[in-house]
Amino acid sequence: TKTISKCYVQVTGMTCASCVANIERNLRREDGIHSILVALMAGKAEVRYNPAVIHPSAIAELIRELGFGATVMENCGEGDGILELVVRGMTCASCVHKIESTLMKTNGVLYCSVALATNKAHIKYDPEIIGPRDIIQVIKDLGFTTSLVKKDRSASHLDHKQEIRQWRRSFVVSLVFCIPVMGLMIYMMVMDSQLSDAHAHHNMSTEEMEALHSSMILEYQLLPGLSVMNFLSFLLCVPVQMFGGWHFYVQAYRALKHKTANMDVLIVLATSIAFVYSFVILLVAMAEKAKVNPVTFFDTPPMLFVFISLGRWLEHVAKGKTSEALARLISLQATEATIVTLGPGNVLLSEEQVDVELVQRGDIVKVIPGGKFPVDGRVIEGHSMVDESLITGEAMPVTKKAGNTVIAGSINQNGSLLISATHVGADTTLSQIVKLVEEAQTSKAPIQQFADKLSGYFVPSVVAVSVVTLFAWIIIGFVDFEIVEKYFLGYNKSISTAEVIIRFAFQASITVLCIACPCSLGLA
Repeated sequence: TKTISKCYVQVTGMTCASCVANIERNLRREDGIHSILVALMAGKAEVRYNPAVIHPSAIAELIRELGFGATVMENCGEGDGILELVVRGMTCASCVHKIESTLMKTNGVLYCSVALATNKAHIKYDPEIIGPRDIIQVIKDLGFTTSLVKKDRSASHLDHKQEIRQWRRSFVVSLVFCIPVMGLMIYMMVMDSQLSDAHAHHNMSTEEMEALHSSMILEYQLLPGLSVMNFLSFLLCVPVQMFGGWHFYVQAYRALKHKTANMDVLIVLATSIAFVYSFVILLVAMAEKAKVNPVTFFDTPPMLFVFISLGRWLEHVAKGKTSEALARLISLQATEATIVTLGPGNVLLSEEQVDVELVQRGDIVKVIPGGKFPVDGRVIEGHSMVDESLITGEAMPVTKKAGNTVIAGSINQNGSLLISATHVGADTTLSQIVKLVEEAQTSKAPIQQFADKLSGYFVPSVVAVSVVTLFAWIIIGFVDFEIVEKYFLGYNKSISTAEVIIRFAFQASITVLCIACPCSLGLA
């Protein structure tokens, strides 16, 4: 007997089914090549050859001569099949041992592990020698009932509905509270400009100005040091900080736990500091019973959260669109297959319905008119028209007769076909397309990786700049107080210089942080 070895060759440059046929036809003629199977989507050829006559490198060279790129794949373990089963009826460790030892003795099983607690069996096998149905039969013969672990075919891991909902909620909460805050801000600005106009025209004394200023409704003090404006802003800011920013806090905490700084960290830092600082300054003003209302930053968090949660929401909506297309693609897969046993002269002896995952390579599958092809295969008998538009986009049905290849997921139209399975499970064209789209979704564009890398440096540097600002102003203040006085308008003359300086320094450093936040938007 000749020893037959198997190798995998990565083939590039194939564009359609005729390329596949070309490679298969030409290589079959060569000496020492037993069989060849080419998968178009995976760009992979599986060759069974006689090592005494030909080597894998020579096989790759033959494919190259046909005008394709070809390299021999080193890790040939890719051909292993993996089976996950639920086994019922095991009572103790000896049952587990019985199943494991029997399976390991079975020819073609490479690895087997059975867990009593979860009733699950994990089996690796060589699809050339044995298939999932044979393995299930072995376990059944031992007296246990077994079934496949139901795979989730709904592509739910690609479903962004929950994230879309969460960010939409976050956005709406922030927006509801942001609009009044912005309204208050704009009202204050308008009033301030009117005041300065009045001041310009009527040369009022500063005392009169202050009287006019405090007569404005929003500046009215509910308690000494607590104006209506600041109180309202505080009330509107709290729910945003709590509910609108909740997801940001969770993410930022996770990032910091892994010692990385991402956008969320910056957003949380800026909003929290702005909020806490404003809150503290209010308390200080109330304790001092200050006449002039302190400048607070309660307007920062709601506005930031609004824009950023809007961005996140749109991002997930876009992701959801690709996932929807993918889910539709996955739903095209057939769930069951009719396997037939043929006698001499292709006489039908028996047929049985099995789960698609139990179809083994080399099985004869019967596809009735109107049925979907469960696996990729080659027609053995029958004549029909097949709608392959889901894969090729070709609207016209394609004629299939003995010897033609068929693609999983395409629809058989008018005649009954018998096909021999060539690619099953994860190797079918449809599974490969799904895998490609999934990989495209999870992989990042170079610019995205660059942005992520940048944000890694961006956050710490912004925090550093902000700290530098804080200390710089404190030093400047103590060296030359007049500069601070020039920029820090309307501070209360009754408080000590040191406090004025520190307040101003804090204000400057927080401004740096808050202003850096939209940059994170730019990066996002």
